[in-house]
Amino acid sequence: MIVKEPLWVEEGSASIVVLPYKGLRISYVLNYDSDLIPSGYKDIILNGKLDDTFYEARTFCLETEVQPLLDIGLGKGANYKNTLVVSEKGIVENKLRFPDEFVKHKILDLVGDLYLSGLISGHVIAIKGGHSLNIKLLQKLRKYKERLRGAAINTKPLDISNGEGLTVEEIMQILPHRYPFLLVDRIVSIEKGLKAVGIKNVTMNEYFFQGHFPVRPVMPGVLIVEAMAQVGGVLMLGCEEHRGKLAYFMAANNIKFRKTVVPGDQLVMEVVAGKIRSRTGIVKAKAFVNKKLVCEGELMFILVEP
Repeated sequence: MIVKEPLWVEEGSASIVVLPYKGLRISYVLNYDSDLIPSGYKDIILNGKLDDTFYEARTFCLETEVQPLLDIGLGKGANYKNTLVVSEKGIVENKLRFPDEFVKHKILDLVGDLYLSGLISGHVIAIKGGHSLNIKLLQKLRKYKERLRGAAINTKPLDISNGEGLTVEEIMQILPHRYPFLLVDRIVSIEKGLKAVGIKNVTMNEYFFQGHFPVRPVMPGVLIVEAMAQVGGVLMLGCEEHRGKLAYFMAANNIKFRKTVVPGDQLVMEVVAGKIRSRTGIVKAKAFVNKKLVCEGELMFILVEP
């Protein structure tokens, strides 16, 4: 994963920033908020491996932290040989293996946590970071990786000439809609420029059921129309000559609601093309639940450059 823009996380006075960089570089500032553990700084460039002194760098804590850690079930395998316990008199029953052992261990922690996200190319600058903050960084990197993956999907050529359906990822190549307003889970079938059939699985987890209505959840009629319109958008914008454009509503005519849609229903939407021109399009849409008509109407769009 190549980081192409600054990413950062914070937790109190601690922070980690990742900047674009060719390769993996780590700069760590150690400040333990205690005079007993000296501050430190180290800057390294990883070219495949760490030197052995990093692997020999042991974990550490203050003597006052030992009992609270044991009380919550941590440090069960710790002893004075494998853990540096620092008291007001110095390191208890042990000594440093090298002067920068504290900061090297913190970098070792960071490298281990970063490895959970896979290979990364970037300059990681950590100030007083620890496992808790490292986890927040991993979550940020995961979201960034998903965003990169989405951008890669959008550049992939999409062929709808075979009449087969489309996954939600392929739908997002055509429509600009995203959560929470993408209301089509799948295109079951599509005939280029003629007809499309899509589905929306309505679950109790839909955001709109929080207020419509709490005691009797019903899918808002306007969102049923929107879902049908999105299937129509796939039908029109899926054509190469319209790819990359936006479809704006111009009119919704003869809209009729026949039945309520509730959690657990699967909305099946059939959209048939009417007049499709270079800048406008008309489709006739119907929505069904269990083969029973719940909504129908005629939708008109204007096609514009984004």
